[in-house]
Amino acid sequence: MSDTKFLTIDGRRVPINGERNLLEVIRKAGIDLPTFCYHSDLSVYGACRLCIVEVEGRGIQGACSTPAEPGLVVRTQTQEIRDIRKISVELLLANHDQQCTTCPKSTSCQLQALSRKLGVTEVRFKPVHKPQPVDLSSLSLVRDPNRCVLCGDCTRVCSEIQGIGAIDFAFRGSHAAVLPSFGKNLGMVECVNCGQCAAVCPTGALTPKSEVDEVWAALHDPKKKVIAQIAPAVRVALGESFGMAPGSFSAGQAVAALKAMGFDAVYDTSFTADLTVIEEATEFIGRKSKGERLPQFTSCCPAWVKFAEQYHPELLPNLSSCRSPQQMLGALVKETLPAKLGVERKDLIVVSIMPCTAKKYEAKRPELAHEGVADVDHVLTTQELARMIGESGLRFQELDPESFDMPMGFKTGAGVIFGNSGGVTEAVLRYAGEKLVGPDAPVDFHEVRGEGGLREAEVTVGGQTLRFAIVHGLKNAGELAERIKAGEVSYDLVEVMACPGGCIGGAGQPVARDRLEARRKRTGGLYAADKNLELHRSQENPFVEQCYGETLGEVGGHKAHELLHTRYQSRRRIESDLSFGTGRAAEKVPVKVCVGTSCFLKGSQTLLKSLLAEVEKKGLGEAVEIKGSFCFEQCDKGPSVQIGERRIEHCTLEEARQAVRDELSARGFQGASVPVDLTDPTERGAA
Repeated sequence: MSDTKFLTIDGRRVPINGERNLLEVIRKAGIDLPTFCYHSDLSVYGACRLCIVEVEGRGIQGACSTPAEPGLVVRTQTQEIRDIRKISVELLLANHDQQCTTCPKSTSCQLQALSRKLGVTEVRFKPVHKPQPVDLSSLSLVRDPNRCVLCGDCTRVCSEIQGIGAIDFAFRGSHAAVLPSFGKNLGMVECVNCGQCAAVCPTGALTPKSEVDEVWAALHDPKKKVIAQIAPAVRVALGESFGMAPGSFSAGQAVAALKAMGFDAVYDTSFTADLTVIEEATEFIGRKSKGERLPQFTSCCPAWVKFAEQYHPELLPNLSSCRSPQQMLGALVKETLPAKLGVERKDLIVVSIMPCTAKKYEAKRPELAHEGVADVDHVLTTQELARMIGESGLRFQELDPESFDMPMGFKTGAGVIFGNSGGVTEAVLRYAGEKLVGPDAPVDFHEVRGEGGLREAEVTVGGQTLRFAIVHGLKNAGELAERIKAGEVSYDLVEVMACPGGCIGGAGQPVARDRLEARRKRTGGLYAADKNLELHRSQENPFVEQCYGETLGEVGGHKAHELLHTRYQSRRRIESDLSFGTGRAAEKVPVKVCVGTSCFLKGSQTLLKSLLAEVEKKGLGEAVEIKGSFCFEQCDKGPSVQIGERRIEHCTLEEARQAVRDELSARGFQGASVPVDLTDPTERGAA
């Protein structure tokens, strides 16, 4: 204790125990300083200036960006500080859409909370807000620039946690704005729909795209039969919207609420998580025995799948072909229930309750539909379900718990722990352990549990040592993918989840002030639920065995593959082209150089710059138009260049030069004063 260092906060001595800054020490002391732009997961930004304090001898300082040093004397409340904070919030409100009662984030908006907390009863500044169009282009998210306070939280989580940078600051001064790449709509850029931007947004500028109205319409349609499925992570977070602690188990109340609202049956996505384990583990054992396409990557997370399709198409053969549990259950319901319920497939509506915004995008992927009818019709986030329960007037905590419907309501503990990082790997190990060792094989594999963004584990099962990597956060996933492609590391199985902590940290979960603590408690809730179940291995689920016998046939067989597996493809990251030329394009030789991420890493930007420089140097601007293109969807064959109608893969500068020369010649180019030869004169002399 003698080595403990102290500072003084509002007259009290407070110890410093490794906190990064004054803000963390002050909050530890029980003083809740207001902030917009501070998150423990993200870098310190210091933009909002709401956490200001007075440091003796230094004046007004931002607490988040001031190191906690022994001996400092800090005041968190003075008249000057209160006035500055209040003025800051009023200025934000003057440049803000104040339609707060209709904002989807009304009950959790930090701007509203701070306005009340700081006693803002009027805005003394002239409104300067100019309405801007709301961006509805994304299948998963709504971007409303009218509600943005320029805190930068969304830009940092997209860059620092997900490593994408699909949204960032643009312009300067009073024109500053947060925009997707190149000013395009969110649905047109490389966004993977993870929604973490919405999870950290303190206002309603970024929110999950609601499908509540569509679900109500289906429930009120007498021709429709409406089926719900609930994801594992929802049951340990839904209660937070009704005053319960994070991690509180509320599956029974959720089922009761859904049935009270008119759903015809409620199933558990954990059932098809058990199916996923069996199909994915069988696929893994087959690959391992043959030594082919390893490591095998998990494919449950749709944001990760889209990320891989966009940035690492070379690894797509390594992804498990298994659909996510959401899509497996949708396919099974649409396959088996129409005849039993006496309805057409199109009139059987499957609604998923998910912690994730990317699931909305996944449900609308065309390859996950049958004869034009989607396997999953609508996806509601945990937040949206809470809203529907509120609209119904149901007192959630007072509901008597009800059971999931059979047979797709039965699950094992392996299916439940899918909701947190490491859960898929542990479930696979439980399957493999029993198959290789027998019923005495261990059930708990603590080696794969933890909070780290990248965890490695070696587990010996049946005398065979398997190497695993468990990663959450797409930036971590991208860095690991590069190391795998470079041959720097080797694994047998890699589990990837886009959201911090896995599905329990999904963007559709209730907004938590302390996100890390909420994730910990939700994870603890899932492991507790696992322990409370009698069965812990997916292959022990009797209704899964029945499903194979009645519907799917053999594990990994033709029917199972048709309903439970899918395919992937290299995907375009951004719509349209970026023009680097002027004049009438129709009269010019069109040259398109892919500047997408994969081609960029293979040298396309250098190629583009070289071509631009040579065209300008030779005065060919009226004859050649060069564009940076996104993209040709041949990411494993870059750099890719299209000159006229000719596509050149693995293109070199000399190949591009020759193709331009050929195209100019074919078009009868007669520029007497302009040399057609694009080769640099110094190169010709050297030759």
